[in-house]
Amino acid sequence: MLVPFNELPDSSRVWIYQSNRSFSDLELQEITAKLESFIAQWTAHGADLKASFEIKYKRFITLALDHQLNVATGCSIDASVKFIQQLEQDYNVDLLDKMNVSYKQGEFVAYKTLTDFRKMAKEKAVSKNTIVFNNLVNTKGEYLSDWEVPAEDSWHNRFLN
Repeated sequence: MLVPFNELPDSSRVWIYQSNRSFSDLELQEITAKLESFIAQWTAHGADLKASFEIKYKRFITLALDHQLNVATGCSIDASVKFIQQLEQDYNVDLLDKMNVSYKQGEFVAYKTLTDFRKMAKEKAVSKNTIVFNNLVNTKGEYLSDWEVPAEDSWHNRFLN
């Protein structure tokens, strides 16, 4: 069951998928419609899942699930991953590779491999104050407070010393 993102409790589970490129306005319209359709029929053993999504910076898709109503099962999580894999194919993007880093350069969101980010940190091209996206957050509350943070406050900090 699709609900507005802001109506989900902060304890809701989130999954963040970052794209290796920005989506066009037309792609965003199509992806939004596909997400609405997917979430409207997303279930766990036949029970509705109270869920929502956000798309930020034209490249991050965040799925959120209120697990207080019904808990996602292996099958329902598999269905969401299959849905994301279909988006990858439909739009020729990478959404599942966790070995990449996104960070802000002014208002622009840059996307680099972990190896390149590590090299940039060594060369001081990024700093502890560089805003990074911590896609490892688990709950909506963490997403709201700890997703977009200075590198020194994220797991990215290990590359800055």
